[in-house]
Amino acid sequence: MERSRDLRLLPKAHLHLHFTGSMRPSTLLELADKYGVHLPEALSGGEPPKLRATDERGWFRFQRLYDIARSCLRSEEDIRRLVREAAEEDVRDGSGWLEIQVDPTSYAPRLGGLIPALEIILDAVEDASRETGLGIRVLVAANRMKHPLDARTLARLAVRYADRGVVGFGLSNDERRGLARDFDRAFEIAREGGLLAAPHGGELSGPSSVRDCLDDLHAARVGHGVRAAEDPRLLRKLAERGVTCEVCPSSNVALGVYDKPSDVPLRTLFDAGVPMALGADDPLLFGSRLAAQYELAREHHGFTDAELAELARQSVRGSAAPEAVRRELLSGIDDWVVGNRSAGRNGWAQPTRSRTTTD
Repeated sequence: MERSRDLRLLPKAHLHLHFTGSMRPSTLLELADKYGVHLPEALSGGEPPKLRATDERGWFRFQRLYDIARSCLRSEEDIRRLVREAAEEDVRDGSGWLEIQVDPTSYAPRLGGLIPALEIILDAVEDASRETGLGIRVLVAANRMKHPLDARTLARLAVRYADRGVVGFGLSNDERRGLARDFDRAFEIAREGGLLAAPHGGELSGPSSVRDCLDDLHAARVGHGVRAAEDPRLLRKLAERGVTCEVCPSSNVALGVYDKPSDVPLRTLFDAGVPMALGADDPLLFGSRLAAQYELAREHHGFTDAELAELARQSVRGSAAPEAVRRELLSGIDDWVVGNRSAGRNGWAQPTRSRTTTD
């Protein structure tokens, strides 16, 4: 019987990772001690918290834990550390391209305002990319719990920094709240500015929230999107349009969207031809990073190495990576399939890009 290949050696792109949620648990403990922040047992106990966000109370608890963790990021040094460590973790898991998602308004009060916060984040991304060799870009995300005018402000800011590393615009938080169409102008601003549209949908709400992302926000990618599996017509629509779903299996189980890993409809989406990019979402709270999502597909859904390689290709094709990076990653995936490991982990070349280069 052929031995399964090491999935950490499989080149891949990571398209669904939230900023604070990317933090190492050990870093959270150190920062909390540094600033005198009392962490609840769910964040300090050494195990991922038990969460179930399919009801209002559960989502509130999840959001509260996230907010407590975010309160420990108070300085430029903290931001730089988080981004560098997130990059190191991604490199360890075989990622050659990372698009990290952030709402800069959440960090603005402690970093001198909205513009300074985004500039600090982008500078940290540039430095971490140079230090680790990982291609990293930023997806600015609005919060659907806030007023749509706030989203328009963020969209304009994101476009303004498109030549500094911002590649996309998203919409996060509980999709059961508010209507996607309320944010259509913000997404129009982002698309006109050349940014990729990647709102959340189809996680806590059903297929209708995915359709809203497509019809109202003209999404090129959908954050999560797994609930589309409940609607065959919607699956066909996603496949025909080539819209990538950023599927986060461990997150889906941790938040109670599905009871167990085998319930996540990876095979349904894959067999329907819907492009997927597996993501870790919030490793700090869910306890697993990028390679573990591929392990889950192998262990619980019977994905062969050839199919896992195709998942990796889909993540690269769905990314905003420049063509040179795509070619390197796709070539590395082909080498992984045929068993060529001579390059070693992350052995592909990453072009060096300055902050003034537009991809």
